[in-house]
Amino acid sequence: MLHHKRYTALPDREILDEIGRRLGSLRKSCGLTQADAAERADLGRNTLSRAERGDNPTLLTVIRLLRTYGELSALESLVPEPEVSPMDRLRARKAGKAEPRA
Repeated sequence: MLHHKRYTALPDREILDEIGRRLGSLRKSCGLTQADAAERADLGRNTLSRAERGDNPTLLTVIRLLRTYGELSALESLVPEPEVSPMDRLRARKAGKAEPRA
């Protein structure tokens, strides 16, 4: 279990194991069996089981499970919106262009 360890200090295998553990915990906290969760997520039960074991789930599998568990907003921190620097905004304004989007 990852109590206070940072992902950056862990090997890939341990990160996948932790993601699987968390997916299983989310499912259980929703009171769903693997079969129920798989059906709601439009996945096979074996796919869900492999994801919970940390067996390299696809991003689509993770998205479907997070949506099923009401946790899709967690993806906001997975791939954060890049910041646009104030200088880039100023340059765009001076050049008469639309401000760059992050």
